[in-house]
Amino acid sequence: MKNLFLYHLFFFGVYYTYAQFNRSDSRSYFSRPQMSDNWFDYYGTSTTFIDFLSWPFINILNFNYEMMMVFFSWMGYLGFVYAYMFFRENIPIKIRIFKNFDFLILTLFLPNMHFWTASLGKGAPIFLGLMMFAYAIKEPKSRLITLLIGSALIYFIRPHVFFFVAAGTVLGYMTGREKISLWKKLLVCFGMIGGLVLVQDQILGIAGLEDSNNLVSDFENFADDRAEGLSDSGSGVDIANYPLLLKLFTFWFRPLFFDAPGFLGLIVSVENLIYLLIFFKIIKKDFVRFIKKSPVAVKMSLVVFLLSSLALTFVMSNLGIIMRQKSMVMYFLFFVIYYYLAQRKYDRIIKKRKLQKAKNSLQVT
Repeated sequence: MKNLFLYHLFFFGVYYTYAQFNRSDSRSYFSRPQMSDNWFDYYGTSTTFIDFLSWPFINILNFNYEMMMVFFSWMGYLGFVYAYMFFRENIPIKIRIFKNFDFLILTLFLPNMHFWTASLGKGAPIFLGLMMFAYAIKEPKSRLITLLIGSALIYFIRPHVFFFVAAGTVLGYMTGREKISLWKKLLVCFGMIGGLVLVQDQILGIAGLEDSNNLVSDFENFADDRAEGLSDSGSGVDIANYPLLLKLFTFWFRPLFFDAPGFLGLIVSVENLIYLLIFFKIIKKDFVRFIKKSPVAVKMSLVVFLLSSLALTFVMSNLGIIMRQKSMVMYFLFFVIYYYLAQRKYDRIIKKRKLQKAKNSLQVT
């Protein structure tokens, strides 16, 4: 984790240098909170909440631009700390991938994840919120404060992602293989459903659908308009007419080398190739059977990943934004794959022990 801290600090330096020579939203996030003396003018969701979060540090503690960048980069690092605890607590078995690489170490050191969580903006706190939530939901009673902070960060930064997380949690608790008491299941489910009811207008308001009479039709119109707008922002790809599977492939694994937007895109292409090779690990006949018997954390992670991917593919048509957006959900896919590989390894170990025990018994007789 010390090496990971230094690695993340290096990417803070990379992003800071990048921001000196390229347009960066971090400049706007630093300047906007200085436009009003009233902190609660910035209270709200999405971009407004980042301004709200930054206001006291900029206007009371007098943080300059560099200090705010370091502060948000530190939040990004904390996200990796919670990701490590989430993975290691649920999967104590170490897995080597590509023969020589520890799976967990590889996923923690992927560069694109660090680049987009090392600066002033949404990336660092939303990643922190997601990983805090994923870690805390295993023991919600003893980790209530962590769970509440994680939930608040997710909801206020990206209300629609909070919807996906809540849906994944409810489904996971209701279908997971653990023997969880009924009252705990009901408490979590009613808590999440009640939270969604309370914030439904804010979630729908992200797409301007709070007063909609036909959610499906209005969402399709919103998605078309959003995708068209993003496609004009510099690195667009026309995926509106792609079949669903190709849209998902674009979101998960592009850009690849043939369509990389600039030098940064080439670096990301290498990482996307790693994603693709890791994804091939679950293209097995027994994966569906594994999912059916999997625990709460796995089912929750899979639902969050799939729902987020499905929603974002309908509004994303810009490779630069895709690179940034998918960094917040890919860890849920990595968790599912890691657990699957660990389960297979564990099953092989148990099978081997049983065969050895049977062999020893025959030798004794």
